[in-house]
Amino acid sequence: MTSAQTDATDIVDHVKSVLLDLNAHPYPDVDCPPGVPKRASVALILRVQPNYSHWPAISENSLTNLPSGPPTQRRRSLVTSSHRLNFGDKLNAFFEQDWVKHGDPEFLFIKRAARIGDKWNGHVALPGGKRDPEDADDAAAAMREAFEEVGVDLSGSNAIEVGNLPQRVVTTSWGKVPLMVLCPYIYLLTSPSYPVQCLQPTEVASSHWVPLRALLDPSLRTNEYADVRARLAKSELGIKRWFLQTMLSKMMFAAIHLVPSNSTHCATIPDFIQAEAPKTGAVARLKEVLRGMEGGPRDKKPPLLLWGLTLGVVSDFLEHIPPHNALELWTYPTFTVWDVRFVMWAMSYRFRKQKSLEMSTSSVTSSSDPNQLPMQDLHGFGSEGVGSLYQKPGEVGIEGLGLGRDWGQAGKAKMIARGAAVNSMLEGYFPIMRRAVTTALAARLGAAALLTFVAWRSFKRQVQ
Repeated sequence: MTSAQTDATDIVDHVKSVLLDLNAHPYPDVDCPPGVPKRASVALILRVQPNYSHWPAISENSLTNLPSGPPTQRRRSLVTSSHRLNFGDKLNAFFEQDWVKHGDPEFLFIKRAARIGDKWNGHVALPGGKRDPEDADDAAAAMREAFEEVGVDLSGSNAIEVGNLPQRVVTTSWGKVPLMVLCPYIYLLTSPSYPVQCLQPTEVASSHWVPLRALLDPSLRTNEYADVRARLAKSELGIKRWFLQTMLSKMMFAAIHLVPSNSTHCATIPDFIQAEAPKTGAVARLKEVLRGMEGGPRDKKPPLLLWGLTLGVVSDFLEHIPPHNALELWTYPTFTVWDVRFVMWAMSYRFRKQKSLEMSTSSVTSSSDPNQLPMQDLHGFGSEGVGSLYQKPGEVGIEGLGLGRDWGQAGKAKMIARGAAVNSMLEGYFPIMRRAVTTALAARLGAAALLTFVAWRSFKRQVQ
């Protein structure tokens, strides 16, 4: 057995343990903030890709997951009660199969279609959307949206409903304005075959199955840069708003470069084939010669990058897979301009140390008892596992990320202990970020005033 097969087998065992734990200890529901009734759900769809050496026998029921009937007629039919019964027996029976034991777990991601006015154009996401009044609960919304967007039936005959990941309040304006509550749910497909997909052209440009091994691979970690100045400036007035719009640079976000094992493209969307006419000038021909066979329309498509809110949801799952540590993936947001970045680093130094110690201590505690929390006060900073927080240049962004809150102290403590890393690490960082930007603005104004005064004194001496 190869090393890759061994790694995949170990991951399968870990995934089984994580799914059992998530089902036995569900995360608490987060109530809607006052005046914000919106709720949305996403489906984290998991399957196992069989290994060539342990391929399953062809089943006569291999076509049972074909989409059937319009989604509007399946709004309630997808929600059944039988799939909630005997979860442990169902999961054990699934993982006892030979093709599952030696398989490769994969997650389903979508790339959003390009739409006018949609700020999430082309972003990687999970199937999901707003909860409708007709949905029985948040899980029903996730199942309905998955069927409507990608045509995957998550009912009890095709999938095992595992449970939820930490819910969070998605915010804007530096975390001050709540937008909605996001509710992620996990589903495990039971068939060894890829489900037939029907992509909704107005929502989904393509879908991609990505191995869990790729999500855990440090070599695929990268950064995404995004311009969020206009959105951050909305809640500010006067000179601070001008400063945010004109003086700040882009923000740098932690990201994962996705390497799909299987992809489905929606060929009916306008941007599936590039409509741009090829350039025929001398410079264009020279570039074509230098690139050789590369550089065609396919090479112009941007890579699939998992970042922002979707990475936050996925990270909450990855945090349960040993030896993954959120501190190795998540650092804190910053701007790329040097002075603002330095001020943010300096003002958040103690905060980041405390959060690192909190997450490291909670991780150790959760390995023995997820419901028991450290009661003693801890002084100092001795965890070697958090050094990467300060050694790596990558910064995670707050693009779309909100704070999981309203759990109560007991619920919050349990979530920290059980790996709700993103929620825990971001809590309290937004106020520091606002103060740091204000301090950087004051420093720039002070420097400008000082330079003006020096120039005026120099000019006055020359005149005299």
